[in-house]
Amino acid sequence: MKRVIATNQAPAAIGPYSQAVEAGNLLFVSGQLGLDPATGDFVPGGVREQAEQAFRNLRAILTEAGYTLADVVKATVFLVDMNDFAVVNEVYAAQFAGMDCPARSAIDVCKLPKGGLVEIEVIAAH
Repeated sequence: MKRVIATNQAPAAIGPYSQAVEAGNLLFVSGQLGLDPATGDFVPGGVREQAEQAFRNLRAILTEAGYTLADVVKATVFLVDMNDFAVVNEVYAAQFAGMDCPARSAIDVCKLPKGGLVEIEVIAAH
């Protein structure tokens, strides 16, 4: 059985997908960009600010589903420019400070939706 998760504390899906879907004890959270949920626009700044906002969006979805970042078992980070890896890695490390870090992949892509610089998706487990 699956449960679709939706919250207005994170940007609405910009396509035919759900913010997250829970199946059994797993939560699959769709990739989050650095979009402000109130405006639908990217937060001001660069890749650091977009990564921080992506994590705010992820936390909002996790919270809506009854999970936290501590429940994340796998993360995937998509970067338009791998030269931004160190900056995004700093943001990433700060989010998981004091807890066991999940498995992770970082992938260099040529383009992200709406012209984003970074997108992050996670899988969490209870």
